[in-house]
Amino acid sequence: MKMLIGDDWVDKEERISVTDPYDGELIDTVPKGDRGDMDKAIREAVEGYDISRNMPVHKRITILKKTADILEKKRDKFAETIAREGSKTIEEARSEVRRAINTITISAEETRRITGKTIPFDSVPGSENRSGYYCRFPIGVIGAITPFNDPLNLVAHKVGPAIAAGNSVVLKPASATPLSALKLGKALLDAGLPKKVLNIVTGEGNEVGDALVSDDRVRMISFTGGIEAGLKITRKAGLKKIGMELGSNSPCIIMNDAELNDAVRLCVSGAFGAAGQNCIGVQRILIHEEVYDEFRDNFVRSVRELKAGDKFDEETDIGPMISEKEAVRVDEWVKEAVDKGARLLAGGEREKSIYHPTVLSEIPDGAKVDTEEIFGPVVCLYHFSKIEDAIEKANWVEYGLHAGVFTEKIETAFKVIEGLEVGGVMVNDTSDYRIDMMPFGGVKKSGLGREGIKNSIEEMTEEKVVCFNL
Repeated sequence: MKMLIGDDWVDKEERISVTDPYDGELIDTVPKGDRGDMDKAIREAVEGYDISRNMPVHKRITILKKTADILEKKRDKFAETIAREGSKTIEEARSEVRRAINTITISAEETRRITGKTIPFDSVPGSENRSGYYCRFPIGVIGAITPFNDPLNLVAHKVGPAIAAGNSVVLKPASATPLSALKLGKALLDAGLPKKVLNIVTGEGNEVGDALVSDDRVRMISFTGGIEAGLKITRKAGLKKIGMELGSNSPCIIMNDAELNDAVRLCVSGAFGAAGQNCIGVQRILIHEEVYDEFRDNFVRSVRELKAGDKFDEETDIGPMISEKEAVRVDEWVKEAVDKGARLLAGGEREKSIYHPTVLSEIPDGAKVDTEEIFGPVVCLYHFSKIEDAIEKANWVEYGLHAGVFTEKIETAFKVIEGLEVGGVMVNDTSDYRIDMMPFGGVKKSGLGREGIKNSIEEMTEEKVVCFNL
């Protein structure tokens, strides 16, 4: 495939191979863009902004609705692309396509709701003859950088709201999974999006990504990825808006009055979907000591029943990690914890890029699986006696994206809600629950700002006050 810059689909002699992480098979190649390509893409996006900002709202709505229709008609093809270039099983890929259709559809709906409010200027003495309002206007070129784990829907989460708001976009998709993004770009053009409004540059992050982040013509960076990359972006971005989702180390608290069957089922799903490569996936489960043994035994039994392997086998529960290198890293973290005294309850085995679902208990303080984001199919179990201890343990990491709590007592739920330092608390569900219209983001080192279509549109616009002196 080619990358999209201005009026053209652009090719390059030097190309990046896109391979299936399960068997290493070559799927396709994409151009290896450089700083010159990124400079041209930004230049074209500046012109694209003049087009998009003057595009009538009804036209933006129509383009986004038609894009959703194209995704619907080609949902099987998109799902196959997601599964082949990434880690998801074919069923997980189908689910992502459904979510992307929803994301683009909501973007279309929210386009007509970008409104302002009247301002009572006469509430201040001396302003009796003044009347006015504020409205929202687009900010310009949006630089979007997306990760590998949701190669279609996370692109939709940045591109959809940006177009809805009247901005232009320069997108840098993950090098491992660029095909879904390029196909979405084609769908948008086929739906009538004017050229130059969307530009997609494929290439290495330390070259094209850095050029995008540091360019003064770019008015906002919307980034989803790792904390180290996020910190580098904040140092290089200069004076522009920044929205970031940087991952987590998500806790789930199981109280002694919880419905354990539901808790086990949802925690297994929330921990091991997408091979654990999920920013809100369950990583730490804090279990009341009165139900610890029962929960642990049932949880481990369920995990051992999961099937890891071929992504296109309908019976497969867990596909490969995005690369063998990442599977090796996870294996090293697990071995470090075990060497320091952790107990291995399930898994702990690697077959090339497949890392079998793993459960650890008795985790020593300071182990990477305890303090860092594993981003792999590994879960740590802990026990507690008082809810205050569970809240303290949940909060002591540097992340704070999502959390879950299972309890039948409303007072316990509110105690956890008020005590946890996170961007979202799911009651009688896990940290993994999300719908695409909700505000989404974290605190501490989990990021800056909020996504979710309406919230993203607000981040990608500014308020303009208008006052008439009558």
